[in-house]
Amino acid sequence: MLNWNDLIKYATHGNPTPPKRVEKSDSEWKLELTDEEYYVTRQKGTERAHSSELCSLFEPGKYACKCCKTPLFDATTKFESGTGWPSFTQPIVIENVAYHKDVSFGMIRIECVCNICDAHLGHVFPDGPEPSGLRYCINAVSLEKIKE
Repeated sequence: MLNWNDLIKYATHGNPTPPKRVEKSDSEWKLELTDEEYYVTRQKGTERAHSSELCSLFEPGKYACKCCKTPLFDATTKFESGTGWPSFTQPIVIENVAYHKDVSFGMIRIECVCNICDAHLGHVFPDGPEPSGLRYCINAVSLEKIKE
């Protein structure tokens, strides 16, 4: 189980090696994604808080990267954070998520991205529930629920 110190280590010393890579040009991503999906995932944007029904969806299942369809989070680690974005405590597979130091907007945060295609997912904070203490605050448009 990942903890805050693990994420700081990844953000400062390098991320796990991804199991595969998906690389496309900006024009290819623009053809596949809506304007909002492109803005959030490829340009590190943020969707408006409370703008998605995924925040209140707690059905069993998995959530994949909107861009490359890689499974990222499981509903068993999803919780109501009250922030307006879907929140999780752990990724499904450690190697599928990468971490970068983000100093934008006068803050120091840890950005999380899909380690397979570099899609911006959101940020991770050390104020989540135990046992990990992590809160992956993820843009809903960066995810899609996998139909099982």
